[in-house]
Amino acid sequence: MDTILSQIDPHRMPAHVAVIMDGNGRWAKSRGLNRSEGHVKGVSTVRTITEAASQAGVKYLTLYTFSTENWNRPQEEVDILMKLIVTAIERETPDLIKNRVRLTAIGDLGRMPDESRERLERCMADTAHCDGMTLVLALSYSSRWEITEACREIAREVASGQAGIDTISPEMIARHLSTRNIPDPDLLIRTGGDVRVSNFLLWQIAYAELYFTSTFWPDFSAEEFYKAILQYQQRERRFGQTSEQLTSK
Repeated sequence: MDTILSQIDPHRMPAHVAVIMDGNGRWAKSRGLNRSEGHVKGVSTVRTITEAASQAGVKYLTLYTFSTENWNRPQEEVDILMKLIVTAIERETPDLIKNRVRLTAIGDLGRMPDESRERLERCMADTAHCDGMTLVLALSYSSRWEITEACREIAREVASGQAGIDTISPEMIARHLSTRNIPDPDLLIRTGGDVRVSNFLLWQIAYAELYFTSTFWPDFSAEEFYKAILQYQQRERRFGQTSEQLTSK
């Protein structure tokens, strides 16, 4: 793994990596285990990838932890996930502080059980002073929910006279998203074999590089994370321009 990390160009690191952590349930099913055991194993992978990202010099790591659609899963699984998420966060908070990792969250957090939300908020407050990598948990999150909320806020501003229709711009919309203080992802990774973005950061990943792997999240290693970064560094990011325009700068 050290060899792979040494191949990464520190001057071309993706500042923000977003991850769709998929495959916990299928990992467990393939081993004859309960789905909850896949989620438990997935938590250990979160720690592994958080440490790997921080070591590599990633500034922001956003993990798709629980979508708004996940509320439609069987109640028993939802309850297990909520308990597992906050318990894992509390357990990892001392190490986050030790490694200077700041924890934050995006999503419709008001839908979370009161106790879970309060425990999460305490952990975020405990790491607020950290000045290293920022770990962003997308909890009770979906991009369509986020964009809808942004539209409502802008509509209220226009209706109250605080803004005009002609002042609405991509920059204004971005300022009303839950990621307003976070740069757009440079790299989006999805594990588990599915090749779709599943309502995750749809606005923000407009120019992100995409990396898909069939590896289930519980088996996703630091080595494969570094391989994704290496592949990212081998791509040419043109942002709508031509290769010749980029080389002439």
